[in-house]
Amino acid sequence: MKWKMAENSLFAILLRSPWWIALGIGVLLVLLMRVLLPPDYATPAMLGSFPFFVIAAMAAWKQLRAPSPAQIEQTVQRLQAMNSREFGAAIEAAFRAQGHELRRLDQPGADLELSKGNRRTVVAYRRWKAAKLGVEPLRELQAVQQRLEADASLYVAAGEPSEQAGDFVRTSKMQLMGLAELAQLMRSQR
Repeated sequence: MKWKMAENSLFAILLRSPWWIALGIGVLLVLLMRVLLPPDYATPAMLGSFPFFVIAAMAAWKQLRAPSPAQIEQTVQRLQAMNSREFGAAIEAAFRAQGHELRRLDQPGADLELSKGNRRTVVAYRRWKAAKLGVEPLRELQAVQQRLEADASLYVAAGEPSEQAGDFVRTSKMQLMGLAELAQLMRSQR
């Protein structure tokens, strides 16, 4: 079972924020404990700020590995110049580089089935260049996921989801891979 943090918990928000914010909170807590508490209690109380330093390190590592806006743009331009067959080959190679076994589905609603360990994920990428993502392709992907009894589903999209599509993704717990995540995936291929 995979442990998942609540999306709007303090630590989840700090993981999505610049790393120095969590570090600043940790340092501020240490200083407050040092000033406000007697020496016998200050040191044990300062240990309570340790999670903020861990979150700062995790966020820094994540941000260090994330592609820059220029790298995202360069990758997107390279991908948009590809035809659908080339894009399919590139995304398959990227998933293989991450250790996934894959099977082409080539059916309405889904293009691939990824397997890694005991976890199976269906993936749709055929309409990834669409400027706006509607809810219908997401419903089709969900139907394939249910039919194949897969553990998860992933939709690759360069465009922004409509409000209805965003709501559908949140309620169905479907994963949506946007440009930044796609650029990161393609970087793993190199």
